[in-house]
Amino acid sequence: MLALQTISRQTFHETFAAVNSEANMKQYLEESLSLEKLDTELNNPESSFYFVKDGDEIIGYLKLNMGDAQTESQDKIALEIERIYVLKTYHGKEIGKLLFDKAMEEAQRRQSPYLWLGVWEENHRAISFYRKQGFEPFDTHLFHLGEDVQTDILMKINLNKP
Repeated sequence: MLALQTISRQTFHETFAAVNSEANMKQYLEESLSLEKLDTELNNPESSFYFVKDGDEIIGYLKLNMGDAQTESQDKIALEIERIYVLKTYHGKEIGKLLFDKAMEEAQRRQSPYLWLGVWEENHRAISFYRKQGFEPFDTHLFHLGEDVQTDILMKINLNKP
């Protein structure tokens, strides 16, 4: 549990601290990535976590949601990528792609009609990555980072292509 919190907080901070206020980051990390919240997520049968390690160190992780665990109401058998995070020192080493491939494998195994996610409209690196994987925008939703209300672009990839 503590390992999940450590990697969650570190990767989120590395990804977003430079472009968000310290107060909003602190509030988000304490509320959304608390041990209690992560324990609830880990014990939800409709959520799955996958970790990548380098030796004994966790360097990245993936969180998938299905059914009622999805952060937005979607098709019950659709699969959501809620989080793909990789330590900054491992960016450019295909770790994100490895985690994405695991999400695709799980979606196909579960026969999900599509895989979807939400990505902050200002996270251009992630948007570019997902577009390269075949994702297309289909909607937006609001994401609360502390007191700041941000817009996420909802993107999906159809898995039942003719």
